[in-house]
Amino acid sequence: MSLSHTLSRRLLAAVLMTGIGGLAMAQTHTGEVVRVDKGQAKVTLKHGPIADLGLPAMAMAYRVSDAQWLDQLKAGDRVRFDVDKVSGLYTITRLTLAR
Repeated sequence: MSLSHTLSRRLLAAVLMTGIGGLAMAQTHTGEVVRVDKGQAKVTLKHGPIADLGLPAMAMAYRVSDAQWLDQLKAGDRVRFDVDKVSGLYTITRLTLAR
């Protein structure tokens, strides 16, 4: 293997591990729906710690990136979700009912 190929592979590995360029893998979390606020496009979730964002276990209202998700939810539902900071706000970027 050439030196340039080895360096390219190491650079790619570093990019994937650090998330440069938005390539970081989002962690999926589980939680329970406490409240659905369709008017504000928010859902309040009770969840465990979210280490990748430095959030402790709590119940918190999150903005959702797709308001149509809220049509399928009610208090007490168990969900799986990804959350990230979008424009400075904690935002649910993926949301599914837990089976």
